[in-house]
Amino acid sequence: MLAKQDLLPIGRVAMRSGVATSALRFYESTGLISSERTGGGHRLYPRHVLRRVAFIRVAQRLGLSLEEIADALTVVPHDRAPTKKEWERLSRSWRARLDERITALQDLRNELGECIGCGCLSLARCHLANPGDRVARNGAGPRYWVGDPRPS
Repeated sequence: MLAKQDLLPIGRVAMRSGVATSALRFYESTGLISSERTGGGHRLYPRHVLRRVAFIRVAQRLGLSLEEIADALTVVPHDRAPTKKEWERLSRSWRARLDERITALQDLRNELGECIGCGCLSLARCHLANPGDRVARNGAGPRYWVGDPRPS
């Protein structure tokens, strides 16, 4: 059991982390964070949960699902803040994914004025790059942006 000064009520954690109390309760229900309960059933979180919540928010911004975040957090202790070495190991594991995302965003930026990836909304140029909307055979949506190869 932690000392009372090391425990924060849910409202304080929400304020300090920038995450809604409903999200904190959801994170707890999925096992991403944990709390202690008072006799009246109020949630009290150890201070180190602020780092876990920050980690969750960053991981979500990187595009990781909550399942992927939960998997990553299995190597981080639940009862204390992770060490610098533990954080470094986790962040290294996401480097390739982040690099892929950067590349995809750069591709989008570079081709934004010419191509919509091809969904095809019949931009003037598309009759040359996608005659007869042949890319539609691959499925719905912007096929090139979801990973389909572009024709040579």
